Amino acid sequence: MKPIIGGARLRRALIKIMDAHIENETGRKNPASGVHVQLGHSNIVLLTVTTENRKSWLTNPAVHEFLQNTWKDATAWLAGDYLMMPDHLHVFCSPRDLSFTIEEWITYWKRDFRRRHGHEDWRFQSRGWHHRLRQDEDYATKWTYVQENPIRKGLVKRIEDWPYKGRIHLLAW
Repeated sequence: MKPIIGGARLRRALIKIMDAHIENETGRKNPASGVHVQLGHSNIVLLTVTTENRKSWLTNPAVHEFLQNTWKDATAWLAGDYLMMPDHLHVFCSPRDLSFTIEEWITYWKRDFRRRHGHEDWRFQSRGWHHRLRQDEDYATKWTYVQENPIRKGLVKRIEDWPYKGRIHLLAW
């Protein structure tokens, strides 16, 4: 099955944003901290987090359930649509309590997840990559791209066949 999104230029731009190994123009290996929240506007962020040392442990039903429950309880930021790959995950999120930065929220849910599961080898990298979306079309395009990850990796033939995705909260644009 061919990916839904066309255009080599668009695909290259999305890959640059999504791939945690590509350095940005400033030469940083990590994004700038914080998310510029605009009051009165939608503030949806695409967050990517990889497993420690890119170990493949995310795609199993127990991890999926633990993460769903963790995100349901970690409500300083709301987790929306998400997709888990074997060694990384993507989650759209939005601030609910402006006294918590995205970094504090990430730290909180990673710690809560670790407490719930009890597996020493299920660990995430120390930071995550985040990108604040600018418009509704940005969301739809990026969500389609994220859902195509398992197809590009040859794990499924159709988006709807991938079991490690879902929605915790509906994030209003």
